[in-house]
Amino acid sequence: MKKALVISGGGSKGAFAGGIAQYLMEEEQRDYDLFVGTSTGSLLVSHLAAQKIAAIKHAFTHVTQAAIFSNNPFVVKQTGKLTKIKINHFNVVKNFIRGKKTFGESENLRKLIAREISKEVFETAKAKHKEVVVCVSNFTLNEIEYKSLSACSYEDFLDWIWVSCNFLPFMSLVVKNRFEYADGGFGCIIAIEEAIRRGAKEIDAIMLNTEVQQLNRMRSRNAFDVLLSTLDFMGDQIVKDNIKVGQLLAKEKGVKLRLFYTPKVLTTNSLVFDRHEMENWWQEGWEHAQHELSSNSLG
Repeated sequence: MKKALVISGGGSKGAFAGGIAQYLMEEEQRDYDLFVGTSTGSLLVSHLAAQKIAAIKHAFTHVTQAAIFSNNPFVVKQTGKLTKIKINHFNVVKNFIRGKKTFGESENLRKLIAREISKEVFETAKAKHKEVVVCVSNFTLNEIEYKSLSACSYEDFLDWIWVSCNFLPFMSLVVKNRFEYADGGFGCIIAIEEAIRRGAKEIDAIMLNTEVQQLNRMRSRNAFDVLLSTLDFMGDQIVKDNIKVGQLLAKEKGVKLRLFYTPKVLTTNSLVFDRHEMENWWQEGWEHAQHELSSNSLG
């Protein structure tokens, strides 16, 4: 019976998904045949398929803003326990002067992906005959596309992972094969439907949001706040549609679906990467999976 692990987008919150996945694979001994990731989920799936969990945990819990952005559109200031996030207007203007189409650039992330997802990890996942799939958005054709590790060269697959993570307009717009591509989450944040289409009969899906909205958004202070609120609103609607369709299709096809949500709001800006927070979230994810499964609340 084909088993799938599906991980949603969620930026820095991917560390929480990593903790859940580690518990499922090491403690519950779940042996997945299919791994499907969108955005931050795409950064996890190759290592999980290759069973290199310690390596991806180290990568997620040691990442910094500088490791992601070659031109950072944000200013992050820490005042005691309070984190203040503002738009870096100087960097945004600098990007426009350079003729770029986005507020920031994430070329450092592509370099980080190449360092962390080695050819050994790629070949190990392929040798284990695991199906590893990442979701990307083709802006030129206005379509969602799914890229499989088994059908790609090493360099191409790294490109697709990078593409899947590029959240516009704050990260790079990638041109590949003459098409413009960006974050898979613009079309599909959690690809339960795709896992079912590929034959999965048991699915563990990790959704990096709370099941019920726990915070109302603050009133916008400027145009950038309005943009962020707009993108968040659109993302929330995509999530609801993805889960509703996934649940209906799972019921129709007789697929056993377990959904894991975050028990609290982890962050209000998942494009800020704080290594200490992410280290805590990984552990919290592990503990959350333990609690949910021991209490049999997922069914």
